Amino acid sequence: MAVEIINLSNIDEHIEELSDLLIKVVHDGASIGFLPPLQKEDADAFWRNCGSPEIIFIAAKIDGKIAGTVQLHLCTKPNGTHRAEVAKLMTHPSHRQRGIARKLMNEIEKYAKQEERTLLVLDTREGDPSNYLYQSIGFIEAGRIPNFAQSGTGTMDTTILYYKNI
Repeated sequence: MAVEIINLSNIDEHIEELSDLLIKVVHDGASIGFLPPLQKEDADAFWRNCGSPEIIFIAAKIDGKIAGTVQLHLCTKPNGTHRAEVAKLMTHPSHRQRGIARKLMNEIEKYAKQEERTLLVLDTREGDPSNYLYQSIGFIEAGRIPNFAQSGTGTMDTTILYYKNI
């Protein structure tokens, strides 16, 4: 399984695949800002709004198809040009446990360094497997916010805030 990491500078070319990925991960229980059932029109609209100069958007492809994505949101505030937020890390359910998320995170860190960012921040739901990934690649827990996000089952979940100096 060869994983190709690409910069998605033209999201429009990939809307169908990206929307399919987003719908599958949301329906599989991912806490990435959406609740099931996610409609295709809503997924398409989300991706179309990701095309901005301060968002670096990369994807992992396997056999020419998108298997995962992650975004780097560059802070543009004058007091925050040293930091960026990692957002929307997702791996297609059929490609999990193959190191794709780790590859995406390693690549997004390279982009952050190229942009002269020295601090990365992110958040994730307490109890999700992503917590192990983030900790294993050097992210440090900064705190927890209870009742931060509603789940697909209606429960309120805690989010964990992480940071990493690079």
